[in-house]
Amino acid sequence: MAEIANTLTEDLKTAMRAKDSIALSTLRAVKSAIKNAAIEKGGADAELDEGEIVSLIRKQIKQRQDSHEQFSKAGRSELAEQESAEIAILERYLPATLSPEEVGDLVAAAIRDAGASSRADMGKVMKIVQERAAGRADGKTLSQAVMQQLA
Repeated sequence: MAEIANTLTEDLKTAMRAKDSIALSTLRAVKSAIKNAAIEKGGADAELDEGEIVSLIRKQIKQRQDSHEQFSKAGRSELAEQESAEIAILERYLPATLSPEEVGDLVAAAIRDAGASSRADMGKVMKIVQERAAGRADGKTLSQAVMQQLA
């Protein structure tokens, strides 16, 4: 089982003992999303690797950021605060993000390895970059860096 999944399970138990309802509901939602993704991937006994779990957690954070924005616009500050708390809980499970310099170096190496010379090669480069970034940078940041270097 992936290390992040084990950590999630232990933190879920800790949240139960501490009666931390926000952490408990957030961690249950993530565990459920991981299990559903694993079932989609390969049936009831399938498991996700670290990169897939990180990607799934990023997706969960993005959903909560969108909800936070909507609640803030609607003047529902208590719900916006809850979304912020859930985001903070989920961010603990993400690996350290890449610095802009590291992203630039990663993109330059991927362009070199793919033999890319124009934006037409962006798909090949993005595939390599996303593999190597392994969830340590979001797709938008990577895409912008690739486009900038291929321009």
